[in-house]
Amino acid sequence: MRIISGIARGTKLMTLDGNDTTRPTLDRVKEPMFSIIQNWIQDANVLDLFSGSGALGLEALSRGAKKAILCDNSIKAGNIIKENISKTKMEDSAELIIANFKKTLNDIENQKFDIVFLDPPYKTQYDIEALKIIIEKDMLADDGIIVLETDSDEKIEELKNININIYKIRKYGRIILAFLNRKG
Repeated sequence: MRIISGIARGTKLMTLDGNDTTRPTLDRVKEPMFSIIQNWIQDANVLDLFSGSGALGLEALSRGAKKAILCDNSIKAGNIIKENISKTKMEDSAELIIANFKKTLNDIENQKFDIVFLDPPYKTQYDIEALKIIIEKDMLADDGIIVLETDSDEKIEELKNININIYKIRKYGRIILAFLNRKG
């Protein structure tokens, strides 16, 4: 896995061995994802909530985002993210939080984000829970966008029950990207 574009382009990123608990976003998915959100990236405040290796948040920083909070509950993932922040020389703009997503959202509730990446373990409801908290705490900037990665059409149906607008949906094999923004 590598940074695709921007100031850290070509930097190879570390990942957890044996696909421990993370599932890195493939380059063939990451490239069109960033093509879709390119207008949100410049000077953006980014939240990469289930960060894994930090690839999405670091890619956004490489492409011109101002700040990224990278969060993962796993200490192993946190150590990998720390290495990747160092490899990409993003220490001044990347903040690592090793904690449960609910605690993290509570701790940063007064911040607004232009881009939020949600890529939790697929078989959980963490994405729906996180979305509800983000909306309830009004953490998405007025023109902000949330990028949700899932492998479930049912999950996309669940989004219709949340006070969020489904801006765009793209499928890449079994992977589904849902681009969400504020209603109204």
